[in-house]
Amino acid sequence: MKTETIAGHPVHLRRMGTGARPVLALHCSLAHGGAWGAMAAHLGNAATLTAPDFPGHGASADLPAGADLHDLSTAIAATLATRIGGGAPVDVLGHSFGGTVAIRLALERPDLVRSLALFEPVLFSVARVAGGPAWEEWLAGQEPFAAMIAQGDRAGAAAWFHGLWGQGPALADLPVTLQRYIIDRIHLIPATNAVLFDDIRGLVVPGRLESLRLPVLLAQGGASPAIVAAVNGTLAARIPGARAISVPGAGHMLPLTHAADLAPALRAHLGLPAEAARQ
Repeated sequence: MKTETIAGHPVHLRRMGTGARPVLALHCSLAHGGAWGAMAAHLGNAATLTAPDFPGHGASADLPAGADLHDLSTAIAATLATRIGGGAPVDVLGHSFGGTVAIRLALERPDLVRSLALFEPVLFSVARVAGGPAWEEWLAGQEPFAAMIAQGDRAGAAAWFHGLWGQGPALADLPVTLQRYIIDRIHLIPATNAVLFDDIRGLVVPGRLESLRLPVLLAQGGASPAIVAAVNGTLAARIPGARAISVPGAGHMLPLTHAADLAPALRAHLGLPAEAARQ
C-alpha cells in the first residue's frame, strides 16, 4: 500500500493478488480500495488487482474545492489503467459508484478497457431515461435524504443512506470510528448527482452505451432495492452482448458479502480457469 500523485491528486493504492493479469478495481461510495479484498482472494494467483481509494475516501486526499468527484475519479482510473496495462487494455471491476466510473472509462477511453465487471453500478440516469414505476418510486423515495442534506443533518442523512445501501448493523451500531468515517463523507453522495442522475457527461444518451464493444458482466443482489434491477436491466438491454446475473439473498454490498458466489461467474467472464477447491 502506498500513496502516489495520480492525475494530480494524492491517491492511496492497494495491490492484491500475485497473478500476471492486471485488473483495475473501483470501489463504491464511502468505502475504499480494501473493499476488494474478498474478491481478490478468489482470484488468487490468477490476477493482480490495483485498487485506488477515490478522492475523499480511505487514505486518499480530500476532494479539492470546486473539483467534480466523478471527473477526477475517472481521470485517476484512466491513468492507472494506462499504467498497469503497459499500453494494453485491462479488465475493470466496478462496484456501485465505481461501476459508473468504469462505464465512463470504457466509453471515453475504449482503448484502455478489455472487459467490464459491474456490480450494481448506480447509473440512475439510465433508469430515468427508460422511465417506469421503479424510477418514479426511487425518485420520490430520495426526498428524505435530500431534505436532511439541505438541513445539514449529516448524521441523519448518513443513517438513512446506510440503512438503504449498507448491510448488517444499523449505522448507530457500528464502531464509532466507522460511524464517523461515513458521516464525515456523506456530502460526497449528492456531489455525484449531476453525473449519476442528470447525466451531464452524456453517458446514457441514445447510441452511447450501444457503442460499447467489449465483454460486460452485470451482477446484482436478489435482495437489493428495485432501482438496481431497473438500472442493470436497462444496461443489459442497451449494451451489446452484456451478461446479467443475480445472486439470491445478496444485497448491494455483494462483492464483499457474496464474493464466493460471484467468483465462478467473474473468473469465467475474465477467461480464467475455475478456482481450485479450498480445503
